[in-house]
Amino acid sequence: MDLLMTSQKWGLSMNFCAVSKDIIDLKDHSHISCSGIIKSSCSRTSSKASHNSLQLQSRTFFLEGRHLQQPRVTNWSYHRKYLIFASRTAAEGGVHDAPEDFRVSGVDSNRFTSLSGQCIDLDDAASLRATLLAAEDRVAAAEREKADALEALAKAEAKQQEYGVNLVQTTAAAMQEIESAREIFNKELEMILEEKLAVESELVLAKQDAIDLAVKVEMLAESAIQEATANLAEEAQLRIAAAEASAAEASEKVDNRIRIAAIDAADSMLKESRDVIEKSFTALEAAKEKAQKAEVGLFQKMQILDDLVLKEVSALGLQQAISTLQQQLQAAKNENERLRAEIKAVMVRAETAEACVSAAGSAMQQSQATARKSEQEHEQKTKNALEALKNAGEARLEAAKAVFKADIDAFQAAVNTLSKANKAQEQANIRKYEALERSLVTAEVTARAWKERAVAVEDLLRKIKEQAIETEVSGTMLDELNGGRIITFLGSDSRKWHLLANGPRRETPDWMLRRIKVALQGLPPRKTFEGEAETEIHLQLPTSEDTWSIASAKVKEDIFTREAAEKETIDKQRRALEHALQRKTVRRPKEAEIKIESGTGSGREIVFQGFNWESWRRKWYLELESKAADLANCGITAIWFPPPTHSVSAQGYMPGDLYDLNSAYGSLEELKHCIEVMHNHDLLVLGDTVLNHRCAQKKSPNGVWNIFGGKIAWGPEAIVRDDPNFEGRGNPSSGDHFHAAPNIDHSQDFVRRDIKEWMKWLRTEIGFDGWRLDFVKGFWGGYVKEYIEATSPAFAIGEYWDSLAYEGGNVCYNQDAHRQRIINWINATGGTSSAFDVTTKGILHAALHNEYWRLIDPQGKPPGVMGWWPSRAVTFLENHDTGSTQGHWPFPRDKVMQGYAYILTHPGTPVIFYDHFYDFGLHDTIAELIAVRTGTGVHCRSPIRIYQANNQGYAAQIGDSLVMKLGSLDWNPSKENNLVGNWFRVLDKGADYQVWRKA
Repeated sequence: MDLLMTSQKWGLSMNFCAVSKDIIDLKDHSHISCSGIIKSSCSRTSSKASHNSLQLQSRTFFLEGRHLQQPRVTNWSYHRKYLIFASRTAAEGGVHDAPEDFRVSGVDSNRFTSLSGQCIDLDDAASLRATLLAAEDRVAAAEREKADALEALAKAEAKQQEYGVNLVQTTAAAMQEIESAREIFNKELEMILEEKLAVESELVLAKQDAIDLAVKVEMLAESAIQEATANLAEEAQLRIAAAEASAAEASEKVDNRIRIAAIDAADSMLKESRDVIEKSFTALEAAKEKAQKAEVGLFQKMQILDDLVLKEVSALGLQQAISTLQQQLQAAKNENERLRAEIKAVMVRAETAEACVSAAGSAMQQSQATARKSEQEHEQKTKNALEALKNAGEARLEAAKAVFKADIDAFQAAVNTLSKANKAQEQANIRKYEALERSLVTAEVTARAWKERAVAVEDLLRKIKEQAIETEVSGTMLDELNGGRIITFLGSDSRKWHLLANGPRRETPDWMLRRIKVALQGLPPRKTFEGEAETEIHLQLPTSEDTWSIASAKVKEDIFTREAAEKETIDKQRRALEHALQRKTVRRPKEAEIKIESGTGSGREIVFQGFNWESWRRKWYLELESKAADLANCGITAIWFPPPTHSVSAQGYMPGDLYDLNSAYGSLEELKHCIEVMHNHDLLVLGDTVLNHRCAQKKSPNGVWNIFGGKIAWGPEAIVRDDPNFEGRGNPSSGDHFHAAPNIDHSQDFVRRDIKEWMKWLRTEIGFDGWRLDFVKGFWGGYVKEYIEATSPAFAIGEYWDSLAYEGGNVCYNQDAHRQRIINWINATGGTSSAFDVTTKGILHAALHNEYWRLIDPQGKPPGVMGWWPSRAVTFLENHDTGSTQGHWPFPRDKVMQGYAYILTHPGTPVIFYDHFYDFGLHDTIAELIAVRTGTGVHCRSPIRIYQANNQGYAAQIGDSLVMKLGSLDWNPSKENNLVGNWFRVLDKGADYQVWRKA
């Protein structure tokens, strides 16, 4: 290899200087032939970044002003200078002393030491020439030896490079083998993991099979006898648990073995690979370092020309380095072999893991076989038990069929009897309807005849008006005409003619005029002829004696008149019958039958709240009176009206002048007429009276609103003194405060006197039959007793709204304290007033959500006021405060009908809310429950016996003729041993409620 390439590779820089010879002719024995020797300067520099290089300081000769480096030889520069100086003086033909700087202590200026160490006399030219020639020979020999050494060095470097390339290739091959082994290991590891996943999936399937087996066993156990199957289910569960445990242990062991094997193999492989690589690089660095040291030693020996032995030592060192590299390469190969052995060991361990997995699979199969065998045994035992149950059930079914057949026969007989009665009634109705149809046809024919006659008369009058537009009309004819229209063409014996001729019996009230005005709004204005509005037109018509008048003419008797008279008679009879039927359906009990009390009424009241929070936005009295007939037909007995007094708030609960009954719901006349319509349908009317507070009309000198106006003009003395907002001067309050308006002091005699006079006026002049008393918590119940005794209402209800007891956000089971507070207020009234059963409403909110056990107290009675004093309990689900658009405490929307099924079949006085009846689409469903209540004779004091009250449902008997059930409870009257008699289902709403009636 080229020396320059070798020197560049190893970071060497070498400069070679050839030896030149100068021949100097000596004249007169001073002519000296001198060979100028230029000693080569060898400097070696190496880049510190690529290799650790050494720098060798070389010697420098000074020849004819040139700078050369000189190694080791002492005072060489002085010898050279002296040589040059001597040659120069010889050439000049004389001998001179050496300069001062050439005189060195210990050195003879006339003698020169050669490179071989011989002392040469400078005066002897022949000796000097011989010495130079000998030096030249030695230099040539040294150069030849150097060339040989460089050639050997190049060969060594080429061999070393070849070994390095082989080492790199071997290392690369080893790395490739390691990578391939790693890939193989990864693939095998993936296969192992896949097999592990497969085993896990099999374990999951086995677990699922075990779970399915458990479910089947549990279902079979539930369908069989509980005691006989309990041990079998427990045994199956234990075996399943054991199978699951063994499968889990096998899976865990396989996971641990695979994980440990993989981790160990990976760690050992990585560690060994790392060690091999580090050792390879360390060996390479060591080889390089040794080569560098060998080179340093070689070059050092080269500079000493006579020491060539060091070259062989360097060669030996290189050979040792090469052998060392070969040994390291062999070690790397051994490491690769060991890695292959480790990989084989890992594969063996993987095979072992596979064997373990297969063993686990076989164990799982054995477990599954055992489980299947156990399942078959359990199924056989369960089948035997089911067969026994089936036989017993068939026997019971046969007995039940016999009983049911007897009931069916009896029921069929009743149905046949009822069918015959219905057929007879239908035939009577058909005859009646045929008569009505005949009369209707007759009426239509008569109406067409009268219409033709009226058209003919109008044409006649129009012609007369056109002919006599300028003439005067006689006073007699003006009595027959009015604005160009005939008044009537009825006979003199008609009631309508009598009414038109003599006028109405009484003046048309304003409310009726307004209704007529509203009805006529959509009609076109009356047509007037030109000039009619400006001047009175007088028509010249014949007198009444000269013209034919239908009023005085006798109607010719024909088939049409006879049919019309017949129709009118039939209509009168039909209306009389319908009115009698209605009165019989909603007949109010006579005082001789049931004693009426203010707190309970007749005991059979069904109250309807006839408004909601938004009713004031419409002409409510006019709208409510149109529903009177429907409410009466459905069995309602009392209507709760909104507050009648003019109020600061449109809803009526902030009253001002108590005698001003023109409110947002309508005028005084509309209110009175609406009450009259309700009375015509035998409906009681309850007025909503606000007695606790009243809004003032004026401010006091202090700027406080506490001066009342109107007929009852009170001052601050009518307000309780502890009212925090209105500076009252009365006595302390006897109840809670209503903070939005002044609280009235009912302890004042003048206050109670004025209130009693006002309530009497409402009873006698307006027509209210009873009261709904607002916010009775604000004053003592004894004052209510005084007001009721003074007005003798047919029915009275107090609103005592108090909070229930809660625990953890849920309604407490025991609400005795809550209902006791309501009963205390009823006691304060002396029992003259009933009260809303707020306790029952709150309990129903929670009980109807599969907590029916709340509907019975520890004494076996209903848990609300109904259970302690049912005749004074007014049950309800919702009103204008709790529901409507306020929604302070709304009843669960999906449980409304369950709630009505409870309160309409139980004792107490039920209240139906307007929104539920007309807006929720529950009209007919609620009407069915009302019909059942009235048909079975349930009233406010009916006894109750509760049979079931649990999570599934509620069942009870009310009175003697009604049984009801709530919820999905599997119960009917035939399953109750203590329930005697034959019962048939009258209402069936599935899981909501069912009602039975006694035959």
